[in-house]
Amino acid sequence: MKLRNTPSDYGLVARAFHWVTALAVFGLFGLGLWMTSLTYYDSWYRLGPWWHKGIGITLFVLIVARLVWRRFSPPPAPIESHKPYERIAAHLVHGLLYLLLFAVMLSGYLISTADGRPIPYFDLFEIAALPWAIKDQEDIAGTILLWLASSLVGVAILHALAAIKHHFVDRDRTLSRMLGRSQNH
Repeated sequence: MKLRNTPSDYGLVARAFHWVTALAVFGLFGLGLWMTSLTYYDSWYRLGPWWHKGIGITLFVLIVARLVWRRFSPPPAPIESHKPYERIAAHLVHGLLYLLLFAVMLSGYLISTADGRPIPYFDLFEIAALPWAIKDQEDIAGTILLWLASSLVGVAILHALAAIKHHFVDRDRTLSRMLGRSQNH
């Protein structure tokens, strides 16, 4: 099992980045929605956001590492049977996913630091707040975060559906490559 990508397959590192990111995105989305239903007296009122922020910061570091890794281990070439519009759509969707990921994380940061306090990272260290805030920053960023996170999850679902279509309808290796199945399977 190769760590780096090859011209035809994803390596273990790229696949791990992909699946851990997917798990974190859907997990954080569910946790975020659930947290909005918590009351002040709920035992998870403070613990839910603590986990949400810590995992969110970890995801940020993971995405940056993923982009750096991509420079050292470029993705495999597109599958030859993919039509030009499919290649363009795949490129645009991947770019949109990265854009939404960073926009969601920025809006989360703006919510968490609206009161001027830093964000604790699993009680290990703190991420500093900006020295300024805008009026109603927490509410505005919260609304933006909900829309962005919903869009991110929607695009991720479309991405997954496209991979399933390629696997079952087109019968190509799009999904198999991300599952780590070699060309011989």
